[in-house]
Amino acid sequence: MQAVIMAGGKGTRLAALTKDEVPKPMVAVAGKPLLLWQVERLKENGFMELILVIGHLGEKIREYFGNGEAFGVHIRYVEEKTPLGTAGSFYYLRDLLADGPFLMLSGDLFFDIDLNRMVRFHEEHHAAATLFVHPNGHPFDSDLLVLDETERIKKFDSKHNVRDYWYDNCVNAGLMVLDKSICKRVPKPVKLSLENDILNGMIEAKEAVYGYRSPEYVKDVGTVDRIQQALSDLERGVISEKCLKNRQKCIFLDRDGTINRFRGLIYKEEDFELESCAVEAVRRINESGRLGIVVTNQPSVARGLCAISDIETIHRKMASLLGREGVYLDDVLFCPHHPDKGYPEENPAYKIPCECRKPKTGMIQKAAERYHIDLAESWIIGDTTTDIQAGINAGLKTALVLTGEAGQDKKYDGKPDLVCRDLLEAVEKILAM
Repeated sequence: MQAVIMAGGKGTRLAALTKDEVPKPMVAVAGKPLLLWQVERLKENGFMELILVIGHLGEKIREYFGNGEAFGVHIRYVEEKTPLGTAGSFYYLRDLLADGPFLMLSGDLFFDIDLNRMVRFHEEHHAAATLFVHPNGHPFDSDLLVLDETERIKKFDSKHNVRDYWYDNCVNAGLMVLDKSICKRVPKPVKLSLENDILNGMIEAKEAVYGYRSPEYVKDVGTVDRIQQALSDLERGVISEKCLKNRQKCIFLDRDGTINRFRGLIYKEEDFELESCAVEAVRRINESGRLGIVVTNQPSVARGLCAISDIETIHRKMASLLGREGVYLDDVLFCPHHPDKGYPEENPAYKIPCECRKPKTGMIQKAAERYHIDLAESWIIGDTTTDIQAGINAGLKTALVLTGEAGQDKKYDGKPDLVCRDLLEAVEKILAM
């Protein structure tokens, strides 16, 4: 498969490093150009045919890479005489691309991901476009995406919108798989925005545009501060460890009584309130490089107290509250079922036995498959013996916190590996091991 790198940026925010002597993609990161890091990662994933879209000081890129032979790849160039935005150059790409999908990425990204896993997702969903999406530490000032339950993108949520609503922390990382047919949407070389002028129209027309959720490392390093952060992450080994080619370590989290204050069944957003230690606990997980994934039973749906959409609203509130503090969860899975019948207002569609309700392991197994998780090296933190038994059944290490149901009378009969007063203490002890 071919890859296209949009390498024409001027790099105004990196002027202190480029001094207008090199283009932005050639800024040095840990002793070599950012663009070389990208080429190496692409080659590792089998992308040997590269097209570089160049502009400002593009001759510096040509001089360094040539035809790519010295780097074990084949490189061709599209040179923009005037800036064409993120999509105008597609007019020229249509004569260089083979039929089928291609990878496109921004020239200011530092990444290490399993690209073939993303391509498989694109092909399995018969997508016209697949965007790499993930949570970030500042969703409140980011353009967000709204996905449905199949991961199809429903709409863009601009950072300029007045957000008087809870939102999902789901950000476009600037890396995507596109079908070559998208080039037909650019009949002449004019300045166009891929998101605003092309993808948004495809989404509104209900075409097959999907979001590929992944916790892997993809960061825009278009500022000096972000380069410094990438260097720190590189030194700590976080970047390569988060690649889904590698088995991941995860801390699974129960929700009620662990992340949020225990108030029985919570089915109204106004009743959801984070535990005082939750933000700092999630921050420690984020900084560690481990995944943080919620797995929670929500039988209020089966009991007819609320709809699936109400639970999703509560989870958007959770994402928004955490995001305001610069932290995030990698995923949230919930079970809406309950096996016992007999409530007068119950919803019979969800009053069924299932494999996802803890202490069964369906949610944990689904996350493990999705994110290549090593369960033997992972933990679950919860406030009930049900959480502990689910962890034991799945082969996880377990930590019981005494802030929720178990904390009401301090009685428990499970066999957790740790017993802690709250989520933060549990996370700190796990990370210290």
